[in-house]
Amino acid sequence: MSVWQLVAVAGVMLLGLVGVLVPGVPGQAIVWAAVLWWALTDTTPVAWGVLIGTTCLLLLDQALKALLPARRTAAAGVPRGTLMLAGVSAIAGFFVVPVLGGVLGYVGTVYGTERLRLGSHGAGPSVRSVMRATGRSVLLDLYCCLLPVGAWLGVLIRA
Repeated sequence: MSVWQLVAVAGVMLLGLVGVLVPGVPGQAIVWAAVLWWALTDTTPVAWGVLIGTTCLLLLDQALKALLPARRTAAAGVPRGTLMLAGVSAIAGFFVVPVLGGVLGYVGTVYGTERLRLGSHGAGPSVRSVMRATGRSVLLDLYCCLLPVGAWLGVLIRA
């Protein structure tokens, strides 16, 4: 696979990660399509293993999403910009502090922006309401997309 194709796959994966954060965009399907594209081009057993793992993980995520309550961002009272910034921070945090950085980035950004917006007394209840309304489902979707991207990067770095 050429360098330009790898850059294009990385761009599609990044588009899928951002798509997880935007309602109505099929971010998981975009990430899966990028892994499929890579596996069809790089026909090693490791690439196919990543594709099979990604498929299983995303199917499991779809099953688990049915058990979680629906997203209620309007009821949480938190601006959409805060949630988008928190999602971007979770993506960056996942790669800065592997795995745990995603949660720290998401919750920390929500707390920080709500503390600036509401003051010290309103930030705690706001973070709790966000985590109840959207946090679990967004983090589940985001992690189910971040893990295949991390596996893909690991395979590329190791090769």
